[in-house]
Amino acid sequence: MRRLTILALLVTFAAACSSSTAPSGGGGGHSATISVANDFFNPTPDTVAAGVVTFSWASGSNGHTLIWDSGPGTLPANTGTITSGTRAVTLQAGTYEYHCSIHGGPGSGMHGRIVVQ
Repeated sequence: MRRLTILALLVTFAAACSSSTAPSGGGGGHSATISVANDFFNPTPDTVAAGVVTFSWASGSNGHTLIWDSGPGTLPANTGTITSGTRAVTLQAGTYEYHCSIHGGPGSGMHGRIVVQ
């Protein structure tokens, strides 16, 4: 019985210490792909390595824009309204803020942040 208890504790401890790289809306997903869907960017906030980050519009979503608010150096070009497809941007180290001009007004949730390391 004691061995089973110790084994159960070790399994619980190992599970608690493991890390996941799956994207989530809570941030820190470490994904190089940001989903753009009806009224949200996911994951955001997120921390990624410097390089290419891809924004992927969900098929059948409402139209959304990608407007860069702040970041280091020259910001990527803003988009017009997009309903499907992808947009890849190359980001250098720093913190970037962005929003959808259609759904990103005051009180809306369509804002995002990427911390690039």
